[in-house]
This record gives sequence, C-alpha cells and structure tokens, in this order.
Amino acid sequence: MQGRIFNALILAGLVLATACDAARIKDLTVVEGGRENQLVGYGIVSGLAGDGDSSTSFYTVQSIANALQRFGVNIPASVVKSKNVAAVMVTADIPPFIKPGQRIDVTVSSIGDAKALQGGVLLQTPLLGADNTVYAVAQGPVAIGGFLGGTSGPGGAVVQKNHPTVGTISGGAIVEREIEMKLVEDGEMRLLLLNPDFTSAARVAEAINNLYPNIALAADSTAVRVRVPEMFLDRQVDFISALGSIDVIPDTPARIVINERTGTIVATANVRISKVAVSHGSLTITVASTLSASQPGAFAEAGQTVVLPSTQTDVVEKQGGFRVIEDLPSIEEVTTALNAMGVSTREMMSIFQAMKRAGALQAELVIN
Repeated sequence: MQGRIFNALILAGLVLATACDAARIKDLTVVEGGRENQLVGYGIVSGLAGDGDSSTSFYTVQSIANALQRFGVNIPASVVKSKNVAAVMVTADIPPFIKPGQRIDVTVSSIGDAKALQGGVLLQTPLLGADNTVYAVAQGPVAIGGFLGGTSGPGGAVVQKNHPTVGTISGGAIVEREIEMKLVEDGEMRLLLLNPDFTSAARVAEAINNLYPNIALAADSTAVRVRVPEMFLDRQVDFISALGSIDVIPDTPARIVINERTGTIVATANVRISKVAVSHGSLTITVASTLSASQPGAFAEAGQTVVLPSTQTDVVEKQGGFRVIEDLPSIEEVTTALNAMGVSTREMMSIFQAMKRAGALQAELVIN
C-alpha cells in the first residue's frame, strides 16, 4: 500500500513538472500575416523655453517657416528664431488589425542640437510606412523620462537625468488607415516560432494533430503549416484562439550567454560538461611607492634637501588546486562545483571559455 502511494506521488510530481515546463502555442508562435509595421515621420516640437535647436540648424528654421506658411504667415527663413523649437523624428509601431480612429503610442527624438524636449508639444506630424503612405497622424505634449536643469557656461552647473532629448506620447497618434492582412490563404495558415527550433516545431505540429488529426505539418525549424478544418472555415478567429490555448513543451538548446560588460551569465538547463579537471588560483602583486626627504646636517657647510624614492613590492598567491567535475553533470552541479572553488562571476566566464576550447563544454557559448 505504501509503495502504491509512493509511486502515485512520483507520478503526480512528474505530471506537475511537465505542466510547469509547458507553454501555450500563442506564447511560442505568431500567425504569419498578423505582424506589426513600423511608421516614421518628421516633425517639430515647440514650447521648449530656450532649450530648442540653435539658429545653425537650418532645417529647423526652414521647418518653422514652412509650418507658418500653411497658416498664411509668409516670412523668410532668415528671420526665424528656433530657440523654443526642435526638429524631431517620430516613430511608432502599428499593431495588426488596428482600425482607423484608434490610438497608438509614439516616440519622439531630437535630431538637432536641442538641449531637452522637456515641456514641449509635438505639432501635427504624418507617420508614413515603408510604402510612403500615411497611416497615422501624431500630435500632443511630450513626456520625457528625465530632466535637464541648471545654467551652463562659466560658473554654471547643469544637472541631467536620463536622456531629456527623447520622449514619448501615450496614445499620441490616431490611426487613419488600416493595413490589410491575410491570415489564411487557400485554406491554410502558418505559425512562425519566436525561437526557431526543429524539435519545438515538430512538437507544436504533434500537439495540434492530437486535437485536430492530420492538419499540421512542421515545414522547417521556423514554420508550422496548419490546414483550417472545414468546421472553422467561417470562424478563423475561433480556430486561432483554440490553437493558442494548446500546451507544448518547447525544446531549449544547450547555450551559455555571457555578457562581459555587466558580468551576467545565463545558462539553459540542457548544458552538459564532459569529465574535466579545473584548477583555479589567483596571483596578486601590490607595488607601493613612497618618497622620503634627506636633509643636510645643521652645521654642514653646504648641502641641499634630496628626495629619495622607496618602493615596496608584495606578492600574494592564493592556493590553487584541481577539482574534478564529473561526466555530463547538470548546470546546477557545474555552478555548485565552481562556487565551491570561490570563483567570481568574471572568473567563471574565463573558466567556461577554457572549457569550450578544451572541448569539454557541450553547449553553444555566446559572448556579448
């Protein structure tokens, strides 16, 4: 009886672990055709209280003159002052299936020599797609994630936080044109994996076929072809929703990513290391220089003060030794063994690189 209970507990633990490792298809893939598109536009931001572009920014001065001309104010560009105005680029991503009249967020960034966009207002700016067609129009007050304060120049002090020349406008653009997208063509749709992998693509196709037999086929490591069943031909959204809720356990490649700038190491659970011996030791050399003065005696006939340098060198070498890491351990066992040696994160990077060169690291090593 106790043996049955023990076996049942093990089975429940395996089922729970499998459920925790699984992910929904909607989190692993995107439907081909349902993608975002990039928009970009050129505009001007006004009301900058002297922090705008200088008069040497001829494109800013010309943009102000062109904007005033639209309202019937005809003045030469040579008399325009741009201290309160900045030329900016406006960018946005338009989501799929968004309809005219809906709003999207935009990012505003200075392209001139403006000091800050703090307190500025973006004037009406058309946003164009790659086909040079206007899909949205942006306008509104710019919110920046920092500030610039103080007075520059001799005797002045300036305080700056983050980047005051880049800001956002939440819901600052109104969509004027819908981008047509087609999800199903000839009764078939394609699911594109966010992390291409042959095993993951095969598992996605298998999971779909378990619920809807013989409709899915993994085309390659990136795409899974799915034939829409007849019962869903007129309800494509319902079918995509049903597919998205299917759980799949994706396959994760054995990979170690090292960021030397920040000292960050990320390793997947499939990393394995062949039996290898690792020796770690550190050598510290400290050189200290001091200066001492030698002065002549009180009754010396002639003499002068002489500065004499003195150098002291200390060498400290920590004891190193080999530590054997067993054949094909898990990443948890590897990190435990390395931590027991007292290595730092940066030293651990060097050890992983040495393991890769020795052929003992059975994983892809990516160094950023």
